[in-house]
Amino acid sequence: MKKGEERKHLHTKVKLCVSGAAETGHCGIDAFDKGKELGREIIRQDGILVSGATTGFPLWSAMGAKEEGGVSIGFSPASTEQEHVETYKLPVDYMDVIVYTGFGYSGRNLILTRSSDAVFIGCGRIGTINEFTVAYEDGKPIGILQGSWETDEVLELIIEKGNRTNNKIVFDTDPKALVERVTEIIHKERSKFHRVYKNYDGVGGTNGKQIL
Repeated sequence: MKKGEERKHLHTKVKLCVSGAAETGHCGIDAFDKGKELGREIIRQDGILVSGATTGFPLWSAMGAKEEGGVSIGFSPASTEQEHVETYKLPVDYMDVIVYTGFGYSGRNLILTRSSDAVFIGCGRIGTINEFTVAYEDGKPIGILQGSWETDEVLELIIEKGNRTNNKIVFDTDPKALVERVTEIIHKERSKFHRVYKNYDGVGGTNGKQIL
């Protein structure tokens, strides 16, 4: 790889959102380790970690991502760093970039989810369910991490009763296997796109023909 080539093509990495509870007292003893391992696996499998720039499960995943030497991006509900820290009481650690959306929690959730190629769900509460439903309706790949919490069971019931179909949902207890299975879905979708826009000239087209 030529010097600078990796940075030039950083945009081709998959952006993987980790959604989970900011307050994790109900999550069980394995939530911390599973959160960090999920973040590590996202980086090991050539992804960029995206989170809500918050505490708890998403922060633990960001910690794992940075320990693995990866890139971590946070989307804040606040409009400024001062508001992020003083009003929302949220951290600035373990994130390379924080985007201050200024849209509060529900607006932040929408931007966060739609800015990601897939969403991973850990132990969570109502905000996590909100991010799940946005991703579900948008037809995004979703990885649901099963653990000592009840979130996966709640989401399974929502899927059963929701009267909508999303065939890109994966359940697994193993963070490594979960990331592998979800990124496989993403790369299959990308390969379909690349077969159509395969001349990579910024214009698009098939069989060498440009769309002008």
